[in-house]
Formats: sequence, C-alpha cells, structure tokens
Amino acid sequence: MKKELDMLARKALQGQLGRRDFMARAAALGLTASAASSLLGQPASAQPVKGGTLRMGLGGGESTNSLDPAAALSQVPFHTSRTFGETLVDVNPDGSFDFRLAESVEPSADATTWAFRIRKGVEFHNGQTLTPDDVLQTMRRHSDENTQSGALGVMRGIADMRLDGDMFIVECTTPNADLPYLMSSYQLVIQPGGGFENPAAGIGTGAYKVTAEEPGVRYMFERFGNYWDDSRGHFDAVEMLVINDSTARNAALQSGQVHIVNLVEPQVARLLDRAPGLSVKSVAGRGHYVFIMHCNTAPFDNKDLRLALKYAINREEMVERILSGYGTVGNDIPINAAYPLFDASIPQRTYDPEKAAEHYKKSGHDGSPIVLQVADAAFPGAVDAAQLFQQSAAAAGIPLEIKREPDDGYWSEVWNKQPFCASYWGGRPVQDQMYSTAYLSKADWNDTRYFDETFDKLLLEARGELDDTKRKALYSEMANMVRDDGGLICPMFNDFVEGVRDEVQGWEQNGIWEVMNGSAPSRCWFA
Repeated sequence: MKKELDMLARKALQGQLGRRDFMARAAALGLTASAASSLLGQPASAQPVKGGTLRMGLGGGESTNSLDPAAALSQVPFHTSRTFGETLVDVNPDGSFDFRLAESVEPSADATTWAFRIRKGVEFHNGQTLTPDDVLQTMRRHSDENTQSGALGVMRGIADMRLDGDMFIVECTTPNADLPYLMSSYQLVIQPGGGFENPAAGIGTGAYKVTAEEPGVRYMFERFGNYWDDSRGHFDAVEMLVINDSTARNAALQSGQVHIVNLVEPQVARLLDRAPGLSVKSVAGRGHYVFIMHCNTAPFDNKDLRLALKYAINREEMVERILSGYGTVGNDIPINAAYPLFDASIPQRTYDPEKAAEHYKKSGHDGSPIVLQVADAAFPGAVDAAQLFQQSAAAAGIPLEIKREPDDGYWSEVWNKQPFCASYWGGRPVQDQMYSTAYLSKADWNDTRYFDETFDKLLLEARGELDDTKRKALYSEMANMVRDDGGLICPMFNDFVEGVRDEVQGWEQNGIWEVMNGSAPSRCWFA
C-alpha cells in the first residue's frame, strides 16, 4: 500500500492528479484525510497563510529589460508585469474569464460592441484611484503606431474606444467574439494616465508594488497594503532573482535559496524531482519552441527554401531528445490541441530529407551556409536543438551554420531583427490572439515577416464569425497558409516545467503560460 500511496502522492504533487481525486483514492486505501494531506506536505484545510518572502529564480531576464509592460518580451518582464500590474480580465486555467479591473463585460448582440464595467475602489501604488479614463488612456497608448507594444496587433481590430460613466466601451471594426480574451494580454496592464508620462515606472494596481529594480539581476516587491482583493497577495514580499544559467537555478532551488524556478530543462526534470523538499510541476499548454525565418529577406523570401528547411527538421527526434517527453510534436503552425477550434485533421509534417533536398534544389540556392542564430536564452535546449537541426538538414544536403549569440541582449538584438533565429512563444488563450499578435501583417511582433492580405482578411472574418463550425473552417484555412507559405518552423510544443519547494502552497495547474500564468506570487502562500 505504501508504494501505491507514494506513487499517488507524487502524481498529485506533479499536478498529474487532482487533490480531490488523490484524497478519494487515499481514503479507498484506508488512509485518513489528515494522513493523506500530510503526504502532500499540506494541512488538511490548506487555507492561505499570510507572511514570508517568496524568492523566485527566473531565466529569461536581460540587462536591457524595462518595467514598461508594452516592452515585455521574455519571461522576467512577463513576471514583473504580472506581479505589479493587472489587466481588465484574466483567463482561468479552464478558459473562463477571471474579472480583474473590469467587474463585468457585456457584448452587443452581434459582438461588435463590448462594454466593460470598471471596478470601483481600486488604488494604484502611487495612491491615485483607478478611473475609467486610466483604462482608456492605457488602451490608446498600446494602439499608437509608435508604441512598439506587443499588444499592438490585437488592438488593430478596434475602431473606437470611449467612456460612458463607469463603462469602457470598445467598438470593433468587425464582430469579435474573443475581444475579452484580447484584453487579457499581459502587455495591457492598466497604468495611471495610461502610462504616457512614465511607462517604465512600474506603478500598477497589483498585489505587490515594486521596491527595487536591477534589470538582469533582481527585482523586489512588497505587499501593497491597499490592494483591493483580499484573496490574493499572501506573501509579505517577493524577490525575483534573474538566474539565466539552468544549473545555477536548479542549485538555488535545491539549496532553498529560492522557492520557485522556471524553465526546468526536461533532461534533468525527473532527476530534480527526486531531490528532497521540492517537486517538479509540469503542465501541457500552448507554448512552442520554434525557428523563425523572415519571409521578406533573402534567402528566406524563397518559398521552396522555406519548405526545404521545414522538411529538413526531425520533429520526433527533437521532442524526444530536447524535451525528454515533456511536450508534443509541432506542425509549423502556432496552434495545437490546447486551443478551442483546433483542426486535428491537418496532415502532420514529418522529416523527409528527400523532399527537403527536392525543394532545396528547386530554390536555386547557391550552396553557401545558411546562418541560424541561437542562444540558450531562446528556450531551454535551444543550442542543442539547433545542432540537431543542422545534422538532419545536412542529410538533405542543406548547409546550416550555427551562430551562437550571447544570452544577454538576445531578445533586443536578435529576435525580431535577424532573419533566421531560434525563438519561443508562450501561446495565447485563443487563436485570434495568437494570430493577431504574431501573424497579422501589421503586428509589431510579426517575427516571421509574414505579410499576406488574404490571411489578414480571413483573420478578420474569423474574428467576426459567431458560428463555431464556420469559424473552425476559417482557422483551418489560416493554419494551412502559415504552415505551407509562412516562415515558421515549429518542431515542438513544450510543457511548462517548473521546480517548486514543498513549503509553497496553493499551486494550481495552468497551461496558459508558465508559473501559473505568472500568478504564483499573488495566489500562493507558505505552509
């Protein structure tokens, strides 16, 4: 019985078995509720406890990072924004809305107009009271063509924004059934005056306010005494240490220097999970590790060359060797089964060196090395993945040259600037948001430089289509366009794999993005 209980407890701690199911199966084996709870390192009641300093060891930080939510590109800026700031709505793990600074939302019958009722009695960290105008100005800042905001793509479908008393009104250019999901974009943190005056001040309405900022090194937060939501913000303080080296991150977790680490490399996850006093959490989601080509830059402006490279990558080998099973095979589209209206009938692209060689020859490429820029910062195992790509491409006669870049500055100097590099996407709650952010022609984060008027029209049509069957067909057509014509090479969808010490309670599986979609500091507590 002990062996079975240990196995059940490990599954529960890893998030593979819900607490309720664990308790029921433990009871069936004759264990009391208190004894079963002790196996999880939790009291039977598991009620939040106030106090303590949560320390996080995070990869994905650079000396060039800013507290401006619009500029949040990688993991650390994502977490800082989520810790000090809040959006109108958030998305729960089951895909339902979690109303934050909007307490309700009402659509018109045709989903063209959406009215968000702004919550009263909310205070910014600088003492100002949140007003609907702060919301309006925030949205205007992210809609500005010069903002370079990662949310610019999702804002392009908005024709007009206005206020009506406590209501923030959004008029869409076409009907948009997913508009509230777009408002959950982590760049759209509501700031006083919209953030026009000082966008990097780090002032928001979140459970914690910024007390120290050392880009690329550390960030400190303390609990905001006037926070509006008593169900969140249980720690006295939160410290985020930027630890880009994975070995150092894991060592800090094992020694107790930090309580949570992100980006646990799949190759060491099972070994780390055996260490005393901690567990490894993994959850499947929408995140994907990719190689991206600029479709408007030679030699990648040649469709046959792009197809040659897509057929020249061994996806199954990459998932096995890079992800160690903590993920699934990709299909050169940014969408997988985690998304509503996913079309599972799209044929899976497989490694085919003969077809790759055929397209390569047809492309007329001169045989010079094709430079792929990569860094460990791109995603865990990115350099190793690039080397596997190099080997599988060589079998098709395609010469790849790996250029290793420094981790610091990778997201500001390489990604979205250089024509062929490694990257990752955390995914988005719905397909429209993912496509609007990275594939709409005018999106600031269109990192494959995929410019196609037909695709843009289909995106707008799908956005306004309220019939799910028709909408799914439109998304399928778009996916096939990206897969066959675009510059995305998507070999794998990664699980989010994190290490968490046992004293951290309240952990919840969330496949939206890593570390509980950035909500662990505000929703967890110490035993």
